[in-house]
Amino acid sequence: MNNARGDKGLSKFEVDTEYQRLKSLGLTINMARGIPSPAQIQLSQALLSLSLGNDYMTADGVDSRNYGGQIGVLEARRLFAPMVGIPESQIVVGGNSSLAMMYECLAQAWRRGTPDSQVPWSQEPDGIAFICIVPGYDRHFAMCEDFGIRMISVPMLQDGPDMERVRSLVANDPSIKGIWCVPKYSNPTGTTYSPEVVEALASMPTAAADFRIFWDNAYAVHPLAEVDQPLADLYSRCEVHGHASRALIFASTSKMTLPGAGMAMFGASPANIDWWVKAAMLRSVGPDKVNQVRQVRFLKSIENIEYLMEQHRVLLKPKFDRVDQVFQERLGGLGIASWTRPAGGYFVSLQVQAGTAKRVVELASGVGLTFSSPGSCFPYGIDPDDSQLRLAPSYPELDELTLALEIIATCVIKASLDRQVAH
Repeated sequence: MNNARGDKGLSKFEVDTEYQRLKSLGLTINMARGIPSPAQIQLSQALLSLSLGNDYMTADGVDSRNYGGQIGVLEARRLFAPMVGIPESQIVVGGNSSLAMMYECLAQAWRRGTPDSQVPWSQEPDGIAFICIVPGYDRHFAMCEDFGIRMISVPMLQDGPDMERVRSLVANDPSIKGIWCVPKYSNPTGTTYSPEVVEALASMPTAAADFRIFWDNAYAVHPLAEVDQPLADLYSRCEVHGHASRALIFASTSKMTLPGAGMAMFGASPANIDWWVKAAMLRSVGPDKVNQVRQVRFLKSIENIEYLMEQHRVLLKPKFDRVDQVFQERLGGLGIASWTRPAGGYFVSLQVQAGTAKRVVELASGVGLTFSSPGSCFPYGIDPDDSQLRLAPSYPELDELTLALEIIATCVIKASLDRQVAH
């Protein structure tokens, strides 16, 4: 977190005057989600005109235009394999949404159990629970809420989850069936799990034989720094410790090519892949193989993906630098806020004075700025300290982003001063 020095000493009158000035501008700015900008999407514009023509056969001789196959085309599985550390034979490539694949895994376990389950998760007499790292990804928490799965919050530390707490929980409570992880450039803190944390997750004893790690590697190739941070391979470590079926690994091209028209993947042990395919055959005749072939021919190789992601980095890095610049100038040294400087991913985590996060969002909304709902990075939407906010700088142009950051800084200061007056 960054607490650099900056301007300070503004009176409440001056801050209130500035807030009213911003309010009079009639702005509409949305920073609610981590959405690629139009310039980023333009990097993959050639996909829309990429025609297979008469070359529609896959690498293993399958007609991509026709029915058939649940695991995705061979060349797509080959492309993902080195990215996520899973053999191509243990990868399923589906439609555009990795979230849909996570939900399907959760639903399958709920309805039928996993290959290691005695009963379906829905029939466990005392219910089931998931560990949720906080602050974390709201859509993961929403899935648990949808199924009525109890959520247990564990704090994120500088190198990943508080593993002492995680180990204690899973070792003693058989109702804990899983943990949500965004292990690289985590949403929203930007944390990358250390090798020691990955090793602990792979090796730890669990009271539940069917415990699963939902490993959402959404930002596998999404650095902001010039050097990408390495992430240890979870699956191979789980194999070493005799827990191969523990790891359920997900990724997608959503923030590589076109978010609404990419490829998602699920990688796991052979037993888990067979479990997935048997269920998939009941709900679908197979994924969009034509799009998968087009995506692979556009992306070509891991080396070409790295080149594409460097172009994304060039567009994103100035925006994240601007966040730090404005916050240092406006909030640094005041003792009322701190923020992350992520080395990758799409988010900045802003920590404000306890009891003021909701007020900051309310004030920003009054000016016409929308960003994350207070509490959205916590289970049930409840931040116990009312102090954490998620910022997504990716979509706005730099000038609009700068204005949005000035608004946020003003609202943070005003919320703090208002609280002082009230108390």
